[in-house]
Amino acid sequence: MPETSRIEYKRELTPELDIEKEVVALLNYKEGGYIYIGIDKDGSTVGVNDIDDCMLRLKDRIKHNISPSAMGLFDIAEEQKDGHSIIKVTVASGIEKPYFKTKYGMTPRGAYLRVGTSAEPMPQEQIDRLFAMRTRNSIGRIVSNRQDLSFEQLRIYYDERGKRLNDNFKRTLELLTDDGKYNYVAYLLADENGNSIKVAKYSSLDRCDLVENNEYGYCSLIKATKSVLSKLDIENKVAVTITPMERIETPLWNKVALREAVINAIVHNDYSFEVPPKFEVFPDRLEITSAGRLPESLSKEEFFNGISIPRNKELMRIYRDVELVESLGSGIPRILRAYGKDCFKFTDNFIRITFPISAHDHASDHASDHASDHASIQVIKLVSVLIGEMGRSELQELLSIRNRDYFRTDYLNPAINNGYIELTIPDKPNSQNQKYRLTAKGLALKEALKNNT
Repeated sequence: MPETSRIEYKRELTPELDIEKEVVALLNYKEGGYIYIGIDKDGSTVGVNDIDDCMLRLKDRIKHNISPSAMGLFDIAEEQKDGHSIIKVTVASGIEKPYFKTKYGMTPRGAYLRVGTSAEPMPQEQIDRLFAMRTRNSIGRIVSNRQDLSFEQLRIYYDERGKRLNDNFKRTLELLTDDGKYNYVAYLLADENGNSIKVAKYSSLDRCDLVENNEYGYCSLIKATKSVLSKLDIENKVAVTITPMERIETPLWNKVALREAVINAIVHNDYSFEVPPKFEVFPDRLEITSAGRLPESLSKEEFFNGISIPRNKELMRIYRDVELVESLGSGIPRILRAYGKDCFKFTDNFIRITFPISAHDHASDHASDHASDHASIQVIKLVSVLIGEMGRSELQELLSIRNRDYFRTDYLNPAINNGYIELTIPDKPNSQNQKYRLTAKGLALKEALKNNT
């Protein structure tokens, strides 16, 4: 593969190699790009001897020699090619253009732009124009309305990954403005803040019948993210298809795409609006809405092609540190692989992702009378414990469920509506003597479950 406007080859990393120039040029380029260390200009692979040392020197030079900070905008990874170890540097297009070599400042000697297969000095007029257009409302520049912040939760998440936050972490993680005050990044990651993410659940296809309204927040954004992921994992019920040959489990939504969509919405939300992302569960779909439009320099086509321009590079960097995010530009392709472009809707101020409930294929009936059955995990649990005729309280106790409404909504009603369970007094559904028993369909499912265990 030859060099292109987005691909640059370097034989080796030496003190004389101006790697900063190449990174700056890609940061200023609308699509970003890749730099490979260990590949010659003719495309032949020569490899890198001391991978760890080279990667460390690369990170150090990019981190300290480029302004504005490129942290959160690049990845460094080892790859194998033609039997050799090489280094791949992924560089995203930044939103704080122009980027430049700190030593030379915003001059043609410091600012570069990718033109064809080379990094060319940026004219002073273009530098001035880009600086005038630079985003002023990035969360790294917004001063937190609270300055009495603590970060014990953040320390714990770093400790869990074997990483220690030193005394200078506030500056290292870019939690401070240029004049030393806590910025909005710090506010979002602090132990206490006013930010809260809502997960709502409706029993209707519109927003009229709200049955649950959970809030996760007033704490570190990382903790809130994990809480949202856990809640949606619970909502992502697994439907089970039982056939004579196998037991097929299918979640309501693709698990990989769901995780990527949740983290994407939280990390790339435009918090300058002071509007957090919103998650809404409907009987037929999940909607994830985040504030903000696509960056001005990013088209929909480029977005769908996986080109990444992180809105909140500070959050992106920290989420990578605590391993909530894997790599730059990996989220959207994973979502598209499962749901395609139609799941995205763009407006002037918001981006919405809609995941429909998965369709499940039912196997045909078999002569063995084991017709295939489609039931949620909750229904299967209820069918498994129901023996003879039993009351609601007794069933809840067996399933260790305290909340009566939750039991009715997620267990009892679906089992009745799908014909697995019937009422002993159908004419008086609210009778205090009401009990429940398995139907023929329920008994068949219970027997099939036994045969598949």
